Amino acid sequence: MDHIPHSSHARINVYVQPRASKNEIAGMHGDALKIRLTAPPVDNAANAALVEFIAGKVGVPKGRVRVVAGATARRKVVEIAGMTLDAVNAVLR
Repeated sequence: MDHIPHSSHARINVYVQPRASKNEIAGMHGDALKIRLTAPPVDNAANAALVEFIAGKVGVPKGRVRVVAGATARRKVVEIAGMTLDAVNAVLR
């Protein structure tokens, strides 16, 4: 099993707008990256869509992306394993 050191985990603040017309990055919302998702905020659908969207954008498997805070809120903290914060910011912002 590969071990990814903690120092290579990037955490980003996101603000999710569920039930949008399309999945997209919509700029900043305060200190958080605003992400619009077509998924509804029920049965963890928006969180699953968020993980899939971010994984696709930064080019990592979905298993390396997880919501670590704010699972039931619009404001969330997402962790991406195996990437630096600078690398994530370069792709997403």
